Amino acid sequence: MTTFKSGRLYIIGAGFAGQTLAHEIKAKAIFGEVVAFLDDDPEKIGRKIDGIPVLGPIRDVARLLAMQNADEAIIAIPSASREYLKEIYGILKRAGFQRIRILPGISQIIEGDAHLIQTRSIDPQDLLGRTPVAVNLKQSLVYLRGKRVLVTGAGGSIGSELCRQLLSGGAARLYLFGHGENSIYQIDRELHLLQEEGVGEKASLVPIIGDLKDRDYMDWILGRLKADVVFHTAAYKHVPMMEENPVAAIENNVFGTDNLIWAARKHGVKRFVHITTDKAVDPVSVYGASKCICERMVLDAAAESSSGMDAGGLNFMVVRFGNVLGSRGSIMPLFQQQIEQGGPITVTHPDVRRWFMTIPEACSLVLKAGGVGKTGNLYLLDMGEPVRIRDMAEQMIRFYGFEPEQDIKIAYVGLRSGERLDEKLWGEDEIPTDTEFDRILKIERKQPFAGDLKALMDALRPICCFDPAQQGVYRDQERLRNILGEALPSLSAGNRGSYGGSYG
Repeated sequence: MTTFKSGRLYIIGAGFAGQTLAHEIKAKAIFGEVVAFLDDDPEKIGRKIDGIPVLGPIRDVARLLAMQNADEAIIAIPSASREYLKEIYGILKRAGFQRIRILPGISQIIEGDAHLIQTRSIDPQDLLGRTPVAVNLKQSLVYLRGKRVLVTGAGGSIGSELCRQLLSGGAARLYLFGHGENSIYQIDRELHLLQEEGVGEKASLVPIIGDLKDRDYMDWILGRLKADVVFHTAAYKHVPMMEENPVAAIENNVFGTDNLIWAARKHGVKRFVHITTDKAVDPVSVYGASKCICERMVLDAAAESSSGMDAGGLNFMVVRFGNVLGSRGSIMPLFQQQIEQGGPITVTHPDVRRWFMTIPEACSLVLKAGGVGKTGNLYLLDMGEPVRIRDMAEQMIRFYGFEPEQDIKIAYVGLRSGERLDEKLWGEDEIPTDTEFDRILKIERKQPFAGDLKALMDALRPICCFDPAQQGVYRDQERLRNILGEALPSLSAGNRGSYGGSYG
């Protein structure tokens, strides 16, 4: 969301979204005056809409505005491609606009429900990567109408965006579950503000502070909430940090997920959507190993549910995708901070590549998969082509008006523990197949999972959860790594680097 200031406003795009914003700005005069629409559509240029002239083409008009000390531009073209946004941004920057905001291209806005409160300052993630797929979100969320929906990790990057989009789903209640008090406070406050400004529908918002690792609490809270649907996004995700704290990674991600699955099955949750990562494929990090185990736990629970072990049945599914642009703790915020400090930007290796999509696109596809997906399936979001991190660093440097190497240096610091040059979206035993839904693939396995999951969990449990009968193994990192390495050979073969952490 954005903060507002008054002044002369130019809205880029005279379509329905732009017109809706202009109407709202006019009604709330404290936000400034819309001087004109700028548009490239010859059928709109020269007209007036609600008394506001439509000027264009944008490139030509912007040159004239450069001599008038234009205040602020709001780009209101939610369906614009990345290439077109880059072009418009460059034109507006050269025209000297003091501030450039954007109405993000999320599916609620594509359907016409645009609000000023949804605008924010444009940043690199709006211009990098591919053009997101347009998802008819209101149609996709029909399965959630009147339901009670729980989002774990609701204060995180993925969880919070799921909650924003869920406002349009007509859910009766939206439970915002998280361990961090401040992050849950922030998303709860933001969602209330969005509702007050007319975004979405009036779902009851319930913030909940809790810990997935507390099995008794998860039993109690799921019994109280009577949730119909769970979106499980909560996890420790920072790869090098988890290499230093491997026991904490397994304790939180694996046993926390186990507690949630157990409580969901006990208390009749009907649909359970687990969010996972490309780092779970042939994992070389403890974080990846934890998510690999979680994938199997959820799919095993689906098989057990389908065999009649859960009253009424429970739909368990997994949605896997790669990196998202701009998530907390990711490279984009780090690069931005390093640029603001004058550099250098730190990149692990000149050839390291990752798959990226925007957070809104990933969440829209997760919500769609949650509705159309079938129990026991692992879905993969189509990530397009991998992006070289060095190229992304150079694009970000130019976004902020500098030249790579000339103004801002790029320093190569080497791969860290648990990292590899390229991530995989599927393993050797997996086959991606198309579905009828755009950018949602289904992963089929060539053969069943190897190894005994229960035995693996039993071996890991006393390391993570204190057992007086086995107190000597409690928080034993080396033992934990050996157990994981035997179960997941890629972890032993991968680039583990050094680890000197003694904190668990």
